[in-house]
Amino acid sequence: MPDPPAAGRVCAILLDIEGTTTPVDFVTRVLFPYARARVAAFLTRRGAEPDVRADIAGLRAEREADERGGATPPAWREDAPTDSAVAYVRWLMDRDRKSTALKSLQGRIWEEGYRAGHLRGQVYPDVPHAFARWRAQGRDLAIFSSGSVLAQKLLFSGSEAGDLTPAIRALFDTTTGAKSDPESYRKIAAALGQAPAAMLFLSDVTAELDAARAAGMSTALCVRAGNPSAPSGHPVVRTFDLVLSEPE
Repeated sequence: MPDPPAAGRVCAILLDIEGTTTPVDFVTRVLFPYARARVAAFLTRRGAEPDVRADIAGLRAEREADERGGATPPAWREDAPTDSAVAYVRWLMDRDRKSTALKSLQGRIWEEGYRAGHLRGQVYPDVPHAFARWRAQGRDLAIFSSGSVLAQKLLFSGSEAGDLTPAIRALFDTTTGAKSDPESYRKIAAALGQAPAAMLFLSDVTAELDAARAAGMSTALCVRAGNPSAPSGHPVVRTFDLVLSEPE
């Protein structure tokens, strides 16, 4: 399989997480249920902390925006903000919403789980070797995920393959922008000091790849074993072992 095409030398690689570096099942069957089962107790214990209060305020603002947009989220009771936040969190999770406030709160819950030894990050077997190879080649490596930067750090630092964060230059989440917005990818390129044309983005989501390509990046659709795929108009990679396997 040829490497995905790139305009000039690829100086930086940008990766999605779910379905790209990490099995979808780990996110949907381990991380999400873990946060859902513990969100009420977490907010009861830590809801007065400034960072958690900011998450709750963010959830409330997003809920109000949902209501203005015609959705019917659970009611928000002023006399029961914790219960209201829990109900809205579960409503968002039922819809797999890429809510920035939700992702921030989930990251804090997962942080407790990693520290307690209840969670260990999972990556595909080819990921550690590819990270090491790309770093040895002198390429920058960055992550762009809807999960919070904290959640990303936890997954890669506490992975079953060991601490992978030394290979990663930067982590980006939706505070940078939506993953379907070309401007998000331009911002990431600028933050890395790279021209978009010098970057390669790998993801399993066509809309994200379309946005990155519109920003000027090279792209490839990551199709992992067991995950569905459909024609996307982007080159396909099934293993990182064949991605930029030789220096340019």
